[in-house]
Formats: sequence, structure tokens, C-alpha cells
Amino acid sequence: MSEGSGFPQGGSCDSDFAEVARVFRGHFAAGEEIGAAVCVYHRGRPVADLWGGFADPERTDPWRPATLGVLASPTKALAASAALLLVDRGVLELDRPIADYWPEFAAHGKERITLRMVLSHRSGVVCLDHDPITADHMRRHTPIAEALAAARPEWEPDTAHGYHAVTFGYLVSELVRRCTGRTVGAFFAEEIAAPLGLDCHIGLPDPDAVHLATMVQSKAEDVMSGGDPGDAIAMLVELGKPDSLTHRSTVASMALDPEPDLTAEDPSYGGWASAQSLARLYAALLGEVDGFRLISERTSAQIGRVHARGACRITMMSTAWGLGFMLPDSPTFPAAAGLTTAFGFDGANGTFTFADPRYDLAFAYVQNSGSRELGSIDDRAQRLVRAVYSSVEGRSHKEES
Repeated sequence: MSEGSGFPQGGSCDSDFAEVARVFRGHFAAGEEIGAAVCVYHRGRPVADLWGGFADPERTDPWRPATLGVLASPTKALAASAALLLVDRGVLELDRPIADYWPEFAAHGKERITLRMVLSHRSGVVCLDHDPITADHMRRHTPIAEALAAARPEWEPDTAHGYHAVTFGYLVSELVRRCTGRTVGAFFAEEIAAPLGLDCHIGLPDPDAVHLATMVQSKAEDVMSGGDPGDAIAMLVELGKPDSLTHRSTVASMALDPEPDLTAEDPSYGGWASAQSLARLYAALLGEVDGFRLISERTSAQIGRVHARGACRITMMSTAWGLGFMLPDSPTFPAAAGLTTAFGFDGANGTFTFADPRYDLAFAYVQNSGSRELGSIDDRAQRLVRAVYSSVEGRSHKEES
């Protein structure tokens, strides 16, 4: 690890992707980062694997190759991957009613809701304000499943879409548990993380055994803990209204302790991972990585097929969803950054991930300084994404000449 440029840094980068390294290190030079890592896979192998800065705001603990950052919304990518693996194995069916696996879920007009509707954010089951999630509920799992079974769809299922901000991971987890006897965190650890060698977790088995980045509170986290959302965009205005669907499906659906239990599973927001492992996971969704392919080509192709597009009833923005993942075009996953054929996840804390089957690319950016924005991609992530596409296009031109 080098400190010659004024901050600890390390890693490697293929010459064709030198622009990614230049942009990444430029963020530190400009004082925009505390600590961060970025990893890019191309054609199933890593071509950029960089880290730098510090894991703590006091800047005393250098970021390491295996430093884990909290994921926020990209945690849902881990849960979605578990569900898609079970679909690929024939254990789950996308268009079979969830109530066939989980009879209690049929209550209150949910009897026809399918896994496909959940993965594409069209089920309408978005609120747990009638029984908000607590740390104790997370540890015991069943109270959250019971709250989901008692929930009512906020619109007629499959007629509209709205971001399942809180409920997504828990709906998937209970469905996985009903079919395998394991929560989604346990299933992911055993069936995905272990064979791929990933340092990705939904619930940390032993927090003391890993190196964790300390997050600076982002705008989103401030709002979720009761801060003034402001009125810069329509979503923030709605977050400030206690009776709005946006508020009920987010702030009012959780009642968490200020200090989270890192061992408890939060499959919607509370995952932890290194950038290396996230990029490797996304690469395995596209194809073979070191002899291991996570899902079939047929299932992989479904991820990028548009399942929902238009006005989101929760974020108040135009968004698009594939099967479990964001698609372009939206402020949080913008086509203008180059993501025209990609799928992935943006985190309100600044974390950003994607895979692009057209270019056989996988990307992950993890940091701890938080995002200063809410409702759009972080500017640092956008610069890195642009650098990745510039690099891969440059490589393609070189190969053609």
C-alpha cells in the first residue's frame, strides 16, 4: 500500500482501464472521499481492483482490500440473486402465487401475488407501518413474516410499480425460508458466497472477524432517522408527510435502534460487502467466473428485461425495473452515464453496482463518506461509471484495429 500521494492506496489496474484509476484517485486528491474501493470485472476477470483512504472518519485506520462497507439498497441485489438461483433450480417459480409456498400470505387480497411481481416492485406490498420492523423482529424473523402476511397491497397488484424499499428483502427472505428452511442470509452465505469466495453478507456471523468501514451519515440516513427531508424533489416533499405512501413505506415501516445489531439480517438495507466481492457477484450473474456460473443464461437474460417502467408510486420519479434489479433510465440509474444496457443497484448512501451483458462488465463502488444527494446517482459513482465505459470502448477499438 502506497501513501506517496497523501493517502493510503493500493490495488491493481489493467492499462486499458487506467482512466478508472485516474478518476478514483482524483476523488481523494480533491478531498471527496474518506475511504473507498472500486472493482471492475470484464469478461469474467478483474481488470481494476482499487482501494484507498481510511475506514474511519478520524482517518486513522487505512482501508484494506477486504474492507466491508454497508450496502444500503444494493443489499437487495444479494437477496434477488438468491431468489433467482432458486428459480434457476426449479425450487421457486416466478409466476406461481407466493401463497402456494406461504399460505398465510394470501390474506387481504394477496392471493394472486407472485415472485415476479415482488422482484419487479409491482406487488403493492410496500408498507409495514402497521407493525414496524424492530431489531428484535430482525433477530426472530417470524414477526416480520407475520407483519407481511397481515399487510394489504397499497394498489391492485401488477397494475403499477413502487419501490419496495423496506419489504423487498423480507418478502424474498421468507419465501426462501419456506422453500429451503434457511433465511436468505444463510442461503446466500452457503449457496452463493461460499462457492464464489465472496465477502458479502446479509447479517455478519462474527463482526469482530472482519474489517468494517465506519459510515458517515448520508442524507438518506439522516432523513430515515427523523431529519428534515427538505423539498428539493417531490420524493422529499412526500417523505415529510406522515400520511403519504412514501413516508409510510419507508420511515414509518421501521423502528430500529440507533446502534444496529450487525449479526441480525436486514435483507433490504443492511448488507455488508467489499467492492471486490460485489463485482464478482455481478460477474457471476452474467457468466462463468473461475469455473462457477451462478444462474443459467436464460435466467440471466430475464434480469434485464423491462418488467416495470414509468412513474414510481414511492419515489415519485420515473424508474424502470427488471427482474430484481434497476434498469435505465432514472436519476438513480441514468442511461446518460453509459448504463443503456445494464442492470444494477444504486444505494442512497453512495454505493453503486451494475452489470452490463452487452459488454460483459461488472462494477462495484463502495465508500464510507456517504452521498450528499438523495434521489440521484452520486457524482463520484457517475464519474467512475463513465470512466469504465470509456475504458471498455477504448479496449474494443484497440482489439478491432
